[in-house]
Amino acid sequence: MTFSRIFLLFSLFSLAFSLETFDSHLLPRPLILEFAEASETQLREFDQEVEFQCTSWRFAVEANNLSPWKTIPVECADYVKAYVNGRGYALDLQRVSNEAGVYASSVKLNGDGKDVWIFDVDETLLSNLPYYADHGYGLEIFDHLEFDKWVEKGTAPAIEPSLKLYQNVMDLGFKVFLLTGRSESHRVVTVENLIHAGFQNWDKLILRSSDDHGKLATVYKSEKRDEMIKEGYRIHGNSGDQWSDLLGSSMSNRSFKLPNPMYYIP
Repeated sequence: MTFSRIFLLFSLFSLAFSLETFDSHLLPRPLILEFAEASETQLREFDQEVEFQCTSWRFAVEANNLSPWKTIPVECADYVKAYVNGRGYALDLQRVSNEAGVYASSVKLNGDGKDVWIFDVDETLLSNLPYYADHGYGLEIFDHLEFDKWVEKGTAPAIEPSLKLYQNVMDLGFKVFLLTGRSESHRVVTVENLIHAGFQNWDKLILRSSDDHGKLATVYKSEKRDEMIKEGYRIHGNSGDQWSDLLGSSMSNRSFKLPNPMYYIP
């Protein structure tokens, strides 16, 4: 039995008896009840059980059944890392983009310039995986100051399926509004990063002003969509990696949730 597996087994055993209250972001306790010298078959079965539990946890996250949560379960660190760097995440992103593209093509635009598609920015258009690779892929509590340092580098790459969808909805004639939780103070670097990553010619880029700081994302983004509706816009589509990008008031006719098991924003 390897040291990492011994440590994992010990960690699970310890946590099973240390948690006094239920925390919805943690896996069921205990995953194991006892351990001795395990055979290779038992170790494979244990690894498979951890994978099943982490897959179930990720599904519950994407279905918004675990809100709110602060960090990924410690047992799922390797699972989440493998997922976001592997084919599964790439296929999930592609599927969302494809389905959104099919819907966008079905919409009959009015032709008056009031038909809108909204995109979030982080983990929707731009990928922050290089940042999260240095921060445990969600194991660490979110640190705004550290993340701001990353944003200020302006080097986040494009999420390629989203770039394809972005170009598609623009070609179809939608107005494209970017609605992000980033601060207004990051407007210049955000514009430069987006353009460098291939996103151009959007109609509006909406960032948090000083009056918006402290608001939950669901409230802030709902208010901005409310303003769009009051201005006569029709919101046909909305793409975001957080449920707070999509829920609330003045929701789009169709919403498209991109996968993100690394963090949760209320």
